[in-house]
Amino acid sequence: MTIRSVIPPVFSFSSRYLRMPVLGWLNRKFSLTDTVSSYIALTKPGIIWLLLVTTVPSMIMAAEGWPGLDLIALTLLGGTLTAGGANVMNQWYDRDIDALMHRTSGRPIPTHRVHPKRALYWGLLLISFGGFELLFAVNWLAAVWAIIAVLFYVFVYTIWLKRRSTQNIVIGGAAGAVPPFVGWAAVTESISITAFLLFLIIFFWTPPHFWALALRYKSQYAKAKVPMLPVVHGDLETKRQIFIYSIVLTIISLLLPITGNSGFIYLAVALILGLVFIIQATRLWFNKIQPMSLFFYSIFYLPVLFLFAAIDVILL
Repeated sequence: MTIRSVIPPVFSFSSRYLRMPVLGWLNRKFSLTDTVSSYIALTKPGIIWLLLVTTVPSMIMAAEGWPGLDLIALTLLGGTLTAGGANVMNQWYDRDIDALMHRTSGRPIPTHRVHPKRALYWGLLLISFGGFELLFAVNWLAAVWAIIAVLFYVFVYTIWLKRRSTQNIVIGGAAGAVPPFVGWAAVTESISITAFLLFLIIFFWTPPHFWALALRYKSQYAKAKVPMLPVVHGDLETKRQIFIYSIVLTIISLLLPITGNSGFIYLAVALILGLVFIIQATRLWFNKIQPMSLFFYSIFYLPVLFLFAAIDVILL
């Protein structure tokens, strides 16, 4: 009897056992590090951080101060898992059009670093763990809002709207605006008008943010037959809509102090940030700047606005 014959098969890492369910998650064509990084990439960490920086200020405003590091950590963990799972599901469903667009062709599924079936399991696993973690470690309402965001993003935006309507990112963007509800519910187990205004800020921020990106990659969206606004109605109409949304966004952001959850510091910052947003949108409309200039400014705008909303509460 050889040593090999008494080793349980589950511990054998021969190519034969790489077909087993657990070990099958590893892609034999790539190193373990590459495979792990690919599964992480499926969650779109670059998008998740933007969602999380809107959750913590919402929690601070709900608590009217520091809500506690343990509650923040538990809420962010559940939010990261559910949002990451939703992003995985998005890439799983969109793998065909991702392969057609140069911007997305390097993602893990089009490059065969992760098999579509494994990606599907990975997404469902993250969503399940995230939902249960919020349910048992935070509270039921935070979990419900997180799952609502997942379902809306996957079924309403990804599956229904993205390939059918120019309003895909407008309506579908509601999913990305849910983090303030999750954060507020985590602290108070309720929803308030302040949380709703924070939701609206993100909701009206999303279209100009994403349309700027769509202008830059218009030809790729056209190739993939995704009816983004620039593809269907042209650059000029898209820039006009970006300008309109920038005005609405600024007005809504200035309404937050009415709720009593923020003061002069936030109001001043919101006014300055909003005016710059409108100026950038105007310059884009008249071809004075490139779309990506507004896109990158929008990435700066949102976390800074929410940061000062939190700072204002702490200093009040």
